Amino acid sequence: IYMQMGGNAGDPSTLARTNGAKAAAEQLGIELVEQYSGWDPQTMIDQFNEAIAAQPDGIVIMGHPGEDAMAPLVEEAFNQGIIVTSGNNPLPNLEAQYQSQGFGYAGADLYAGGYLTGQAMVAAGLQEGDEALVYDIWHQEGRSVSSQGLYDALTDAGVVVEKLDVTDEVDQDVSLAFPILTAYIEAHPNLRAIGTQHGNITASLPDVLTSLGLEPGDIIIGGIDLSPATIEGIESGYISVSFDQVLYLQGYEPIVQIYMTATYKIPGLHINTGVGTVTPDNIADIAPLIEQGIR
Repeated sequence: IYMQMGGNAGDPSTLARTNGAKAAAEQLGIELVEQYSGWDPQTMIDQFNEAIAAQPDGIVIMGHPGEDAMAPLVEEAFNQGIIVTSGNNPLPNLEAQYQSQGFGYAGADLYAGGYLTGQAMVAAGLQEGDEALVYDIWHQEGRSVSSQGLYDALTDAGVVVEKLDVTDEVDQDVSLAFPILTAYIEAHPNLRAIGTQHGNITASLPDVLTSLGLEPGDIIIGGIDLSPATIEGIESGYISVSFDQVLYLQGYEPIVQIYMTATYKIPGLHINTGVGTVTPDNIADIAPLIEQGIR
């Protein structure tokens, strides 16, 4: 099985997914070929072509390039007898079309997860009329579904929210976000909250705040995923909430899906892995599992 993992090998928003896929492959006796794209949609398309050319039994893809780009490749793969399923970012029309042939989805309901994150930010102390920023990849529709949910939850609570786009350069090198966020915060002295659904930016936000001399709670932070830096930010109180989309299952379940389809003709299963948040109230129970690269 060829599998698209998303970011870069070992990075905080990818490690648990990789570990889940490796565990499933080892348990089922499957040869796993990992593909890392740095979250670049064109690279994902190129990797899909490479995987098809290798003629594996199955391919796990991500939906970031969009359905128009992925549809002809999904069709080509199934026509060649290769089972395709998806994870992390959905392709709902393709899932419906090929579900009977094993095309499923293992990932969060992105909009609902973002909305849940926004609600938790409000519960952490936001008031009607407060100013907030949602910093995310607005120029890619498939990458902004979760952040739109976060934005809507804040605005529904009466918070005044501005959107700021994460460029492709920042997406691939999160250190470039540091001066952008620093400058934004300095230019908005009444800023009360920052939300993002970008895992690596979430992890970097506590360093941004401490560099400006801000204390935990001065700016409420809502983010996503559970990298070591994000854990530390939650434990210290700099991060009020992080959306937990259980990346380990996003690696594990697609491998099982392809095995079950190939062996038992099981159709595609839609598995929602994102149903909770991690906050300072529950981080102590989850932290040991995060340190093992499981959560």
